[in-house]
This record gives sequence, structure tokens and C-alpha cells, in this order.
Amino acid sequence: MNNVKLSNRLQLVLEQIPTGSKLADIGSDHALLPVAALRSGKAVSAIAGEVNPGPYEAARRGVAEAGLGKQIEVRRGDGLEVLEPGEADCISIAGMGGALIAAILDRGKSLGKLAGVKLLALQPNVGEDILRRWLLNNHWVLTAEHILEEDGKIYEILTAVPEGEAAGITNEQLYHERQLAGGNLVCSKELLLQMGPWLLQAPNAVFTAKWQSEIAKLEGILASLSRSELESAEEKRSRITAQITTISEVLECTPKDKL
Repeated sequence: MNNVKLSNRLQLVLEQIPTGSKLADIGSDHALLPVAALRSGKAVSAIAGEVNPGPYEAARRGVAEAGLGKQIEVRRGDGLEVLEPGEADCISIAGMGGALIAAILDRGKSLGKLAGVKLLALQPNVGEDILRRWLLNNHWVLTAEHILEEDGKIYEILTAVPEGEAAGITNEQLYHERQLAGGNLVCSKELLLQMGPWLLQAPNAVFTAKWQSEIAKLEGILASLSRSELESAEEKRSRITAQITTISEVLECTPKDKL
């Protein structure tokens, strides 16, 4: 592991980590991110947490091969249970579903593991809206959102800090209803949670591709529902039709040539 090459996804997570952090990377797999964080100066120390034996051993090997055994401690445990309160000031969690990441954070919070943590760098594979809702309800403010495509998959990276430490932005401001530039659509709080307040402010081609794909999925569901005469199916058709309309209106407002 002398020449660690991060995926574009993990590289973007790395870029969210403040220089000089005490990092805890949960679900660290081969410990690629902690190794890169130490070597780049993003972290001065790191804890790599893994719950499963295979990835845990892979992380141990990765740290040993990098010669960073004194700076990176590999621990086996479930989520944030590998941490003692105050041990880390930055937590990264990548490559899991948004609901699972939210559950890990929620349990960690109940155990006091988020004490002293100044930044969360999170990369959910799905369920980004669930994670945004958890952050909002637990007094964390999104300071940045990124979206990228890699190997045919679309990923989002959410960066959050505790309320009161977000320079110039509050959750109230972030999720305040607003009109999209380039159109007359007013984004509700629910829409901002679903699609991302920062991503909606500066949508790119990957954002457009993601939501075009979502429309295609919803249209597929709509087609299957059209064969049902149940009253519940009619209600679901109405709800999905409204979703398609809203997403389409958002995409109509996005710049068509912005990369």
C-alpha cells in the first residue's frame, strides 16, 4: 500500500476532512481512507473501525503495509462503539445506505460518542434524504454536498458540522422555502431534504442524470399500477404522478449545459 490510489468517491470524502484532524473512519474496509488522510496531512491520527472479521483483517494488513501502525489504530466493533468520547474530532462513514449511517450516528449519539466531533464526512450509497433528515433533527448543519458518477454509479457526499459552528448558515436558512433560479418552482422543505439544498442550488449533469433515472423508475411503477383497480392503487398513482411532476419541474429549471 505504498502508493494508495483512492477512488474518486473516496478522494472527495478525503477532501472534506479538515487538515490536522483526529479521524475515525467507520466501515474502513482496507483502511485506504485513513492511510491517505495520514499521508496527506489531513489527519494526525486515525481510528479505523470494522465490525466484520474479513474487512477488519484487511484494514490491519493495510495499515501494517503502509507502516502507519503507530498513527492508525484498527479496532473491531459495531459502528461508533469502537470510539471513546472525545477520541475523534472528525468522523467519516462511506459506502453504506443512508438509513444505516443514520442508525450508526443515532446509536453513537446515545452513547456519547459524538462528543467533541466537529465534522461528519458521509457518503451514503442510497437514502440520502434519510440521512439529511437525521442531521437536521439532531442539530447538524450541512455545509456542503457533492455528487459524482463513478463506474456507472452515482454517489453523494454530505459534509456536516454541529449547529452553531457552521459559518454563516443555519438549518432554518438551509431548509427555508426558496424559488429555484431559472424557473418559478418553489422548493419546499421536503423537496430540499429529498434532493439536497446545496445540490439544488448548483445542480450539475450528474444530478440531472440521477433524477432522470428516478423519473424512469417512478414511471415504471406507475405503469404497473395502471393494471390495478384497487382504490389504494389509485391513491399511489396520484402520489407518484405528483412526484414525477415535481422532479420534472426541478429539472426544467436546471442549466442544461453545466458540468
